[in-house]
Amino acid sequence: MKYISTRGDAQPRSFSEILLAGLAPDGGLYLPVSYPQLDAATLERWRGMRYAEVACELLSMYIDDIPPADLRDLVERTYTVEAFGDERITPLQPLDEGVYLEQLSNGPTLAFKDMAMQLLGNLFEYELGRRGETLNVLGATSGDTGSAAEYALRGKRGINVFMLSPAGRMSPFQQAQMFSLLDPNIHNLVVDGVFDDCQDLVKAVSNDLAFKRRHRIGTVNSINWARLLAQVVYYVVGYLQAARRVGDPVSFAVPSGNFGNICAGHVARMMGLPIRRLVLATNENNVLEEFFRTGTYRVRSGAETHETSSPSMDISKASNFERFVYDVVGRDPARTRELFVAGVERERRFSFDEADRAEVERFGIVAGTSTHADRLATIRDTWERFGRVIDTHTADGLYVARRHVEPGVPMIVLETALAAKFSATVVEAIGIEPPRPPRLAGLEALPRRFEALPRDVEALKRLIAARDEPATADVGTR
Repeated sequence: MKYISTRGDAQPRSFSEILLAGLAPDGGLYLPVSYPQLDAATLERWRGMRYAEVACELLSMYIDDIPPADLRDLVERTYTVEAFGDERITPLQPLDEGVYLEQLSNGPTLAFKDMAMQLLGNLFEYELGRRGETLNVLGATSGDTGSAAEYALRGKRGINVFMLSPAGRMSPFQQAQMFSLLDPNIHNLVVDGVFDDCQDLVKAVSNDLAFKRRHRIGTVNSINWARLLAQVVYYVVGYLQAARRVGDPVSFAVPSGNFGNICAGHVARMMGLPIRRLVLATNENNVLEEFFRTGTYRVRSGAETHETSSPSMDISKASNFERFVYDVVGRDPARTRELFVAGVERERRFSFDEADRAEVERFGIVAGTSTHADRLATIRDTWERFGRVIDTHTADGLYVARRHVEPGVPMIVLETALAAKFSATVVEAIGIEPPRPPRLAGLEALPRRFEALPRDVEALKRLIAARDEPATADVGTR
């Protein structure tokens, strides 16, 4: 299996090469040359398998340059009861008739990002060990990506983590999770801006190819194909739990700001998983909802990006959206480059005509927006009727999902995080503190370490260069 750039100028590369690369050299995103196909016989066979077994089989369809025994070992070490608290890993909880919650937030940092990040950490360490190399991982977070990446990579051999986050834009729990990590390979950098400013800095560094090569820059954001690929697994496992018979359609509702999580669902659908609809839920920062409603993708400025009670979706430039658009325009790299370079990067927008919009509809994505009042009402209703406390982002997903339920088609809402990460809004909704695992008691009182960083790419480069350490013999091989 080879991987190509959405912008067409990069040479096809192997999985292990793009694992460590992040963005393609031309600024595009990597995708496989084609999507492997799932047939009914394969899905039927997978139905009786454990999560790790399904993950290994699906990943093997995309990864052919890691020996099968090694890949199996990496996957089995990732998806354990000890790490995720349930032998099913992502159990379904019934809510309304035909509506289910897929629990994705039982991992180390209580967010769905753990589902991919725990595997990514093991893959990074394995590949760097094979090569005897080191890696400087550069990322941006609106809350959950940062902590999931840092917990997955803390103490990993040969890896430094530089994580950018927007000042004052994360919940107190999210800040404490990240900033209380004192491991020497973890560097938390706080930017005076919004998430999009952090993401722009990451992309600017990644687009400086000389600097990227010299300092071995990699990424854990969902622009990294390996992370998105790992997320495809829980769509398949969710489908196998909810579908009465293999071949019956199922819909998924996905809270989304950066288009990463729902892009994994798009990939699953392109592989032939019988997904009827992908329901995209946004908060008040409804750039993606506006696109699916009007055909216009318009990036907002930092001043136009609202600070909301579902802060991980306070995003106005969806970095994964390019992968979806590439498929919509018939995998035409020239057209994709025009839309995202001449359109998004220069004009901060592009618009589709009627023919393009008709093509978008063929991919089965519908969208809706949830507000703070909707979140409160949904959290309260879910607690009163089902005894389940959900977080604010999951509430966005459930609120929008209920507007797209179809008779006879199960609707699976992807859980985003546990409610403890956003306790202030939960208390506002139901009057009680949400539960948290005992191991995280007193988290907010722990010592913290972070640094302020200006919105200046050169300042970021200087900081990375000052802390970069050359590969050493003790990185080792596996």
